[in-house]
Amino acid sequence: MDDIMAQLGDAPLAGAIVFCSHHLDRDMLARAINRRSEGVRVIGCTSSGELTAQGYDHGSLSVIGFPAAAFHMASHCFLDIDNFDPGAARAAVRALAAEAERDSRHLGDAVNHVALFLVDGLSHSEELLTMTIQDALGDIPLIGGSSGDDLAFRQTAILEGGAFHGRAAVVAILSTPRPMHVFKAQHYRPGEHKMVITGALPHERIVTEINAEPAAAEYLRLAGHAGEALGTEFFAAHPPMVRAGGEYYVRSIQSANDDGSLTFYCAIDEGIVLTVGEPVDRIAGMEALFSDIRGTIGEVDRIIAFDCVLNRIDAEQRQIAHEVSQLYRRNGVIGFNTYGEQYHALHVNQTFSGLAIGT
Repeated sequence: MDDIMAQLGDAPLAGAIVFCSHHLDRDMLARAINRRSEGVRVIGCTSSGELTAQGYDHGSLSVIGFPAAAFHMASHCFLDIDNFDPGAARAAVRALAAEAERDSRHLGDAVNHVALFLVDGLSHSEELLTMTIQDALGDIPLIGGSSGDDLAFRQTAILEGGAFHGRAAVVAILSTPRPMHVFKAQHYRPGEHKMVITGALPHERIVTEINAEPAAAEYLRLAGHAGEALGTEFFAAHPPMVRAGGEYYVRSIQSANDDGSLTFYCAIDEGIVLTVGEPVDRIAGMEALFSDIRGTIGEVDRIIAFDCVLNRIDAEQRQIAHEVSQLYRRNGVIGFNTYGEQYHALHVNQTFSGLAIGT
C-alpha cells in the first residue's frame, strides 16, 4: 500500500477508489489504507480480477486518486442491504447530492457530477438499489459494478469508512469541472434461438424450466452442441439476452445446478423471452467505443471501468485477452472484473461499462 500511495504523489486528494483481489487480507489492507489516507474519503470493493495500468491483472490492487485541486467526492454507505429501505435511501441520496452540489462550488461555475456505485455482488439486490438510487439522483448519471470474489461466490465486500463490509453498497458523487462521460458497451448481438422461461424462483434468481423443459438441458440444446458441458466458459460464450425498451441486454447465467435449474446473475421471472446471444467483433467494437469517447469529451485522462468477469473469461477462451488487455492499457482503463454492472437505473450483465474523465 505504501508503494501505491507513493505513486499517487503528494498532492492533496479529494478521495480515492480501491479495487482489490479477494485473496488479499482485508483487515490488513484496511489498516494500511487508513494509515496512509487520513482525512481522505476512500471507497472500493473486492474483485474477480483487476484492470490496471498494464491491462488485465489478477491478485492485485488498483487505486485511483482524485486530486483535490480538480475534484470533490462525497459518499454514503448502505449497510445491511438485506433490509434496504427505499424511502430512507432516497432521502439519504438526495441529501448527498445536495452536499456534493454545495461543497463543490469552489471548483468553479460549471461543475459536472457523476455517481459511482459499488454493491455486494452476492446480494441479489442490485435492481432495487440501482433503480432507487438513480431515481433519487435525478439528472446525475449513475455508473458502477457488483463486487466479486473470483467465481467462488462465497464472500464479496465493499470498502467504506475504513473497513470492508459484507451485504453493503456505497454511492459516491464525483464532482469536477473536467468533462465526464458514462458509457455501456456489450460484445454480443441477439441470435435466432428463442427461449421462454416457464418456471422460475425469482427471489433466488433461479430458472427451473425453459420452454416447459428442464432449464439447463433446454438451454444447452438451443445454445450448444452435442457433447458440450455447461460451465462458466459456455455461459460466457452463449449469453441469454432479453429485449427491453427497444434494446437487447445480456442476462448472464452464474451456474448450472444439480437439479437441472440455472442460477442467473440478475433478476429473472416466468414469461420472460430470452434469445441466445452471438459474439460480435470485440476488438473493432472496443476501438470504435474509445474513439467515440474521445469524440465526446476530447483527450481522456482516465477511464474507470466495470468489466464483467464473463467478458474476461470469454476473451481468454477466444484467445483475444492479450489484445483486449493492450487496448485497455493504451486507453487509460483502470477498474475491475465484476459480477454485474450498474448503468443509470439498470443492473446489467456482461457489459464493459464505465466513466471516462477528460483532461
